[in-house]
Amino acid sequence: MVAVAILAAGRGTRMKSDLPKVLHTLAGRSLVERVIDSCQLLEPEHKIVIIGYQGAKIQQELSHLDELKFVTQSEQLGTGHAVQQLLPQLQDYQGDLLVLNGDAPLLRKVTLQQLVKTHQENGNAATLLTANLPNPQGYGRVFCDRNNLVSQIIEDRDCTPAQRKNSRVNAGIYCFNWPKLAQALPKLSTDNDQQEYYLTEVVDYLDQVMAVDAADYLEITGINDRKQLSNAYNILQNRIKDYWMKAGVMMIQPETITIDETAQLEPDVVIEPQTHIRGNSAIAAGSRIGPGSLINNSKIAENVTVLYSVVTDSEVAANTTIGPYAHLRGAAKIGTNCRIGNFVEIKKSSLGNDINAAHLSYLGDATLGDRVNIGAGTITANYDGVRKHQTIIGSGTKTGSNSVMVAPLTLGENVTVAAGSVVTKDVPPDALVIARARQKEISDWQKNI
Repeated sequence: MVAVAILAAGRGTRMKSDLPKVLHTLAGRSLVERVIDSCQLLEPEHKIVIIGYQGAKIQQELSHLDELKFVTQSEQLGTGHAVQQLLPQLQDYQGDLLVLNGDAPLLRKVTLQQLVKTHQENGNAATLLTANLPNPQGYGRVFCDRNNLVSQIIEDRDCTPAQRKNSRVNAGIYCFNWPKLAQALPKLSTDNDQQEYYLTEVVDYLDQVMAVDAADYLEITGINDRKQLSNAYNILQNRIKDYWMKAGVMMIQPETITIDETAQLEPDVVIEPQTHIRGNSAIAAGSRIGPGSLINNSKIAENVTVLYSVVTDSEVAANTTIGPYAHLRGAAKIGTNCRIGNFVEIKKSSLGNDINAAHLSYLGDATLGDRVNIGAGTITANYDGVRKHQTIIGSGTKTGSNSVMVAPLTLGENVTVAAGSVVTKDVPPDALVIARARQKEISDWQKNI
């Protein structure tokens, strides 16, 4: 049995923000939510978040997660004091307790799984996650024997110069035998530089404490300020991009590309420089995205090209070209073999197959059949000042340049709209519609000025 406690009570003053530190986001998810997700493989019996500063806000932000319990630490008197708040909550619990920090969002699931496995297989009273850092300044040092049994943990500020040369540091991640920890917690003191109850002091009261080194020391990275948050984002991005490149995705100048871990990519996708893949986006094989494109919560089918364009909450079918400088949004759906070209915006519209909208057009709240040609400057005027209205354009229809379709409006199949028309009435199939003022010339105009 494993219970998980996540320390999330502090304000995080070095973030220079009124927002609790653990609610700051990293690649679209809060720090604390990432920590909760990291223990998923353990299937914990209890998941407890220890809250303090703006605790109600943290509860609200995590309300979508199942089976979370919240315990309040009214005064923030150190990590040991935080875990002491669990004594009433777990008084009958006989399993192990994994203690995580809510500001350490880069832990891999397999690392925590290995920590708990080592703890249980060795019958340890406590097992610590440690790492050997190139620059351990600021971290508590862990001192072990050759069997990785811990003899002492000393906070950085309390170390002597000789002790600071030890590069093995405490990650602040612990697995405890809870009944033994419960007996040790009341013994904690504040005899230290910060006059706080350090959880590390329990090592003095527990028999057989072992250290487990993280394979990648970057996993233990904690977030205390904006620079560290930015660095954590870079670490996460390197992981994600390495994974996808090994899976067959080609990235050109990957240092300029960002990809959310929720995105899904297939082999032979090419991602050009300055391109960003966000949210639950999915990009199918053979598609080429970028340079300079943003794909957000969208599905891109096979062999699509998206050049210098933004696609949000939309779907693009196979063999379609988007851009340059196109904008798809609001659940736009584009069919196969389409061309959506320069400075075309499509919002909440469904386009059939073989559509050509090459430049300078706006299609909003529209439904287009197949083989429609949208002339340059075509606009569906969908808003009357109060409500949005639909425009329906039948298959085979062609709109001339600078046409305006005033919704609600239906154009039948194979309609031709003359250039410069403002169409306000439904048009039957196979018709030519001309809706513009008759041209008039005034002779000798310049002589009369």
